Order: sequence, then C-alpha cells, then structure tokens
Amino acid sequence: MLMRFIPHGIALGIATGLLTTSAYAAPYTLTIFHTNDLHGRTDHYPQLITTLAEARERFGDGLLLDAGDIFSGTLYFTEYQGQDAIKFMNLMGYDAFVPGNHEFDLGNPEKGHQALAAFFAAADFPILGANLDFSTPPEFADQLGESISAEPQPGHLYDGIVVEHEGQRIGIFGLSTPSSDTISSPGNVMIGDYREAAEAMVAEFEAQGIDKIVALTHLGYDSDPSMGNDLLLAQHVEGVDVIIGGHSHTRLQTPVMLTENDRGEPIAPTVIGQAGEYGQYLGVMQVTFDDNSNVLEANGELLATEEREPDADAAALLAPFTAKIEEVRDTLIGARVVSTLPNPRHGNGDEQSVRADETALGNLIADGQLNAARRVDPQTVLALQNGGGIRGPIPVGDVTVGELIAVQPFGNRLTLMEVTGAELLETFEIALANVPIESGAFLQVSRGTEVVYDSRQPAGERVVSLKVIEDGTLQDIALERTYTIATNNFTAAGGDSHSALEAAYNDGRSTIVGNTDWEMLRDYMVSLGEVTYPVEGRIVDQARRD
Repeated sequence: MLMRFIPHGIALGIATGLLTTSAYAAPYTLTIFHTNDLHGRTDHYPQLITTLAEARERFGDGLLLDAGDIFSGTLYFTEYQGQDAIKFMNLMGYDAFVPGNHEFDLGNPEKGHQALAAFFAAADFPILGANLDFSTPPEFADQLGESISAEPQPGHLYDGIVVEHEGQRIGIFGLSTPSSDTISSPGNVMIGDYREAAEAMVAEFEAQGIDKIVALTHLGYDSDPSMGNDLLLAQHVEGVDVIIGGHSHTRLQTPVMLTENDRGEPIAPTVIGQAGEYGQYLGVMQVTFDDNSNVLEANGELLATEEREPDADAAALLAPFTAKIEEVRDTLIGARVVSTLPNPRHGNGDEQSVRADETALGNLIADGQLNAARRVDPQTVLALQNGGGIRGPIPVGDVTVGELIAVQPFGNRLTLMEVTGAELLETFEIALANVPIESGAFLQVSRGTEVVYDSRQPAGERVVSLKVIEDGTLQDIALERTYTIATNNFTAAGGDSHSALEAAYNDGRSTIVGNTDWEMLRDYMVSLGEVTYPVEGRIVDQARRD
C-alpha cells in the first residue's frame, strides 16, 4: 500500500498488500533494508541472512543499516562480546551502524571500552554517531574519522557518510540516545544533544549539495521525550527525509510518515521505520522522492525471519559458536532451587515488579553481594542491586551457569563505597521516586536492611525510616556517619540516575573489587546448596499498611 504525502497530520502506512518493485513511477526511489536491537541473538543471523537475500532479489539493490544494540542479552554476548555477531554483520554487507546504549555496557573505569573498540575494528562498515564523541578514550584513537566522509573506511567512526545509490548521493548520519549516560556505562565517550547534532548534520549535507538525508538513530520511536525520540526528531529538525530507528524495539509493520510539527504546522514529510527486536524481522522501506528531492511517497513492510530457512553457510559458521555456548549454558553450578525465583514485571501482567517491589530473587542477589563484600571488608553494612540489572527468573531445579548469566548478563563488578547516611538516604529517595511505576533505579537490598517509605508522598520525601543491623539490632541510619556499602560498578557510577552515589564515586570514595555479578550469585547459591528464598519485608510501603 502506498503512503502519500498528506498536508496535515500523521499518515500511517497500512499493511494491506505487499510491496512490489514496479509500484513507482516517480524519478527516484531509495530502498533501505534495516535491523535493530539484536541483543546478542547471534543464532538469529542465519535466517536473517536468508531473508535479506530474498529481499534483495525481490526489491533490488538497497542500503543495509543497523540501528544499534548488538551487545548484551544472551550467552553468545557474554562469551564472545560481539566478535561472533560482527562476523555475520560483515557477511550481510551492512553499509552503516549506529551504537546503541548497550554497546557501552562493558565500559570499565580503568580499561575503557576494549570489547567495543575490538567490535568496531572488526567491522567491514563505518560506525556513525553525530552526537557521540569518541576522541578522549585512547582505545578508539586509530578509528577516528572525519566528520563526513564520501569514502568511509571500515571500522572507522564518523558523524555521517555520503553513499551513492542508483546515481544519487545519500547523506546518512547517526544519533544515539543521551540516556546512555544513566542506563549504561559510556565513561569518557561523550554524548551530546541529539537535536543540535541533527541540525548541524543537515546543514553540512545541504552545504555539500546533498538533499536526500537519512538519520540512523538509537533514540526510540516514542521513548522518553526528555531524552529525545524519532517522532520529536521528525517534528523539530527540518531536512531529515528518512529515520531508521532502534532502542524502543517498536515493530512498525509499515513506515510512519510525519507531515506536521509539534505545533500542527505542515512540514516536509519525514518517514520513520523500525523493525522490532532480536532479528525477528528484516525491515524493508522504499521511499520515493519528487523532482525537488522531497518525499513523495513511501511504503514498506517487515519480513518475518522465522518463516525462512537458515542460510546453510551462515548455519555452518554459527555451529562452533553455539557448541561452546551450549557447553557453558548447561554447566551445573552445584546448587538447587527449591521454590521458583520469579522476576516479575508489570509489562508481563504481574501485580508486582522487580523495578518497584522487593522480590525474593532481588534479596538473594543482594545477599550474595553482601557475602562477597564482607570477605573484602567485614564492616560492609548493606548491599544494593538495581532492579534494572535483574533480567530473568530462576526456575525450580538444578541451576546452570546459563540461567545465572541470563539473570545478570551485564558482567558488572562488585564495588565498595564510602557514603554518609545522608547520601544513603538520598539514594533511596531516588530509588523510590517513581513507585509504583517501574524504574531501573529501584534498589533491592541485602539482609539486615529495612526501608520503610510512603508512596503517597511526593518524590524526594518518601523515606519514612532506613535501618541497618548493628550490634545485632536494627538501628536508624545516622545522617552524619560514614558507612561502607556494596553495589555494582554501574550503579556506583551513577547508573539509572543514582546521582548521590555518582557524587561519592567521583569523589574517589569507591573501590571496584573485581567480583562479577553472576559469579557472586553462583558462589552464594553454592554455599546454600538448596535455595529457598522469601520476600520478607525488607522494603515496605506504608501506604499498603494503612
């Protein structure tokens, strides 16, 4: 179904009928194939490769773009840190890639982004990020390119590139979400304002006579407006013709065309596409430009990869990666779960959520951290685990390494911190600010900690009492006193908006002691043997008591 320029409002492509290569009579049609948010699903590439081959045969030559978040989410990533995925991306022949927030998950305060630099270095395509500044970390020094290149080098970093397609010059630039500063670990990679970067790129392309411009974004289709999203980009930045997006995992079955700004005023059309998640779909978009290089019409669809047979060569390439993964996945740790440890989420229909309520699994993880921390410093009073870092449940039965890595896939390390009681109180105000709405900042706490709060009160004024066990009894936190606490390096450095901890971290009051999150959980579960863990009132909402 064609989608034509409508002077007012937003026109949605309707998924009735399939794309055809003969549907256009306009002067020029740009074809784009696109993916986003694979998140370590390396085993999905063989079917994705088959789907791409069919799409190229059906629709002809086109650009192939990926909108970020190749990293994090599976044992493949834990084991290979992207070096498996890049082999398949090179095989597919991508034209450009924009880093997502999860590309920064392995950022290390001491070593930087070694895995990401290796991923970039192995790429046969350029990496784009107009609002990303990689110039400070030394690991990217050999990969820095000019702002815009018409001859981009594989594995190099650019704001944008110029490519030719059927005799037309196309400008492509990248944008990544500013929220990486709080939900990942970019470290010395600086992330700038996405709108300012987009406006600058449009101006630079137009100065070079390029009037067909594609934004490759990891902003999210309709994500948090304070951080920016594709809809806002289309409404506020003139001159962007096409947005290929990721981050929100949105399945746009057909492209969306915006023809009005946020004030309801007509603007030149911008077409937006996003292809869901995990390589389940290959996005296809065809955009036709009129003689003035304005978008005339667009259509597109998502091709389901599960409906295709795996490419034989890609399946053979995958086999040794999978064999190693299965070996790691199935290794028993020597502990047994007696009662299921769920990981509830409101989005799954659960009344409670790991990001808004105390959970048995959260208690277990925090206790494992406290156990590891006290081996280093016996004076550690409590451990904190951000709810956003707990990603899966543990079922009843003998526990495997694979199950634990699925629970904590980011490889965060134990960090000891010296904080005042006042800073600790502020930390819990941040953690509880959104309850009952889910937030990755919500903190699961270790045994011997009691947090009482009132969700009826305004954010910043919710904590009723905060107590820890000292000398065998629960005692109120003293605001002026300094306490040793444990958490992971992501939260310690201010992840999930934990600014009070970030201040202590920046003040030099933290020490990374090396234990990896899932390994601490493993060791603690092995010490227990049989694991039965309850929700026991460590975190209590007074509003539910009254």
